[in-house]
Order: sequence, then structure tokens, then C-alpha cells
Amino acid sequence: MVTVQNIYDFLNQKAPFALQEDWDNSGLLAGDPAAPVERILLALDMTDDVIEEAKDCKVNLIVSHHPVIFRPIRRATLCEGDLSGRKVWSLARYNIAAICAHTNLDAVEGGVNTVLAGALGLTDLTILEPSGTAPDGQACGIGRIGTLTQPESVEEFLHRVQNALHPAALRYVSGGKQIQKAAVGGGACGEMLTAAVQAGCDAFVTSDLKYNAFLDAKELGLTLIDAGHYPTENPVMETVGEWLKEAFPKVEVLRSAKHSEVISSFS
Repeated sequence: MVTVQNIYDFLNQKAPFALQEDWDNSGLLAGDPAAPVERILLALDMTDDVIEEAKDCKVNLIVSHHPVIFRPIRRATLCEGDLSGRKVWSLARYNIAAICAHTNLDAVEGGVNTVLAGALGLTDLTILEPSGTAPDGQACGIGRIGTLTQPESVEEFLHRVQNALHPAALRYVSGGKQIQKAAVGGGACGEMLTAAVQAGCDAFVTSDLKYNAFLDAKELGLTLIDAGHYPTENPVMETVGEWLKEAFPKVEVLRSAKHSEVISSFS
């Protein structure tokens, strides 16, 4: 019998929870570690719809990237506005466990940023912002730097990002030069812009960027692309699914059919 604890222990080997940032809240956030697991649902975010989907699919465990509990909660109710509380209440009501792998999955080899770089065709990867060493001896950290097989124009690279990630829209500023060396930071990594420039990158793909970041990038000669939070992180959930299917062949692993990019573009 596979248990919630077995799944947690496996994910802790692949992306050790001890590597999460101090402000993060990754790990087993709801449920009984001894509970059996026959079916897992994967989703980037643990939304109300995802929890209802898990209930309808008779899922025992949801594995998400973003934590269902991020800040301390004072109650778990169905009161209006109690977003985190009602999710915890629903998980308990439906007897569904929740494991969330956030910044630990960002940092490890094979995690969010490795997958994002691979999706964009970048090779010879190095870490953009090293943070230490994982228990297996591999270096870890947020962001990746890689190279394309041949230089591309800014427009060609924009098409590459669009075709790989399918964002609702791309916000960008051109650095005015061809792109061969690029950095990626899945999710909100705008603070790493300077590190990308110092590493000699021609482009940086991330999300949730502020206006001043585009101003700075233009003056620094860096093509800066905001490809959206969901599009830059969601590809890793396919990888997590592959990990789980290989390690637990008797457990059914499902991808959420109800959770997708929540942001639309209007023009």
C-alpha cells in the first residue's frame, strides 16, 4: 500500500523540502501521512475548483506547486472571504491530503527552471542564482542560464517563447541585439535581472515584472520578457507527474483538467 508519507518521502528526495526559502511553506500541509493513496491529482495551484475536481475524481492526494496555506490562517470556515480557510476545510471534509512543493522545486536540478529552460531549447545549463548544494551533492539555486544552438533575432526568440509556453500575451522590451545566451526564472524572478546581465545574457524570461524592470533592461541592453507566472511554471507539473508514475506504477496520476491560466489578454 502506498501512503501519503511514501509520496512525501519520494518528493523530498527529488526536491528536498529543506531547500525551500525561509518565507515559503512547502511540505505536507493537510492530511494524514498514513492515509493510503490510490489516485493523485496534479495542479500548479490548489484552487477551489481543483479541490472539487479531486473530490469528483475520488483522489486521495493533491500535489501542487503553490502552497495551499501560505500565511498563517486563523480559521477554516466557509465564510465569505476566507479563501485559505475554506480550502483547508474542504480538504478535511473530503479526506484529501495536500503536498505542496514550491521554492524547493524551483531550486533543484530537474525542477521548475530546468524544465523551463529545456522547453525553450536552452542547453549547457548553469544556475542563475546559486543557493547551495542539495543532499545528493548537486548544486541548486533559482533560475537557469543556457544557450541556443544559434543566435536568433528578438522576434524569433519571442516566437520561440510563445510557441513553447502559450502565454495569453508576452510583455517585453528589446535589448537591441541577437539572442543566443538566455536566462530563465520561472515565476516572479524580476530581482534577478542584474544577475542575468552580469552573466552576459542576451535575454531573460520570467514573469510578474514591474515597469522599472523594463526601463532598466532596455538601458542595459537586455531583452526582457514577461511570459506570465502560470506559463513559466506549469510545465514542471508534467515532469512531477512522470516522476510519480515511474516511482509508483500502481498509483493513478491525473493532471487537473479544471485549472489553467487565469489571466486573459484584451486588446
